[in-house]
Amino acid sequence: MSDLLVAFGLFFVIEGLVYALAPSFIRKMAEQLPLISDQQMRAAGLAAIGLGVLFVWMVRG
Repeated sequence: MSDLLVAFGLFFVIEGLVYALAPSFIRKMAEQLPLISDQQMRAAGLAAIGLGVLFVWMVRG
């Protein structure tokens, strides 16, 4: 359970860094979201999940 809480904490740190260091980039990305199809969003989400699982597997074994 502590690993899950650490993972959530790191997620918030990374999100906060992106918003703090590049707010105009985030705003531009948000403007582009309606132009991206649902299928592209799903594919990007699945790719992110796959990379996350791969990273955890590599670190945790």
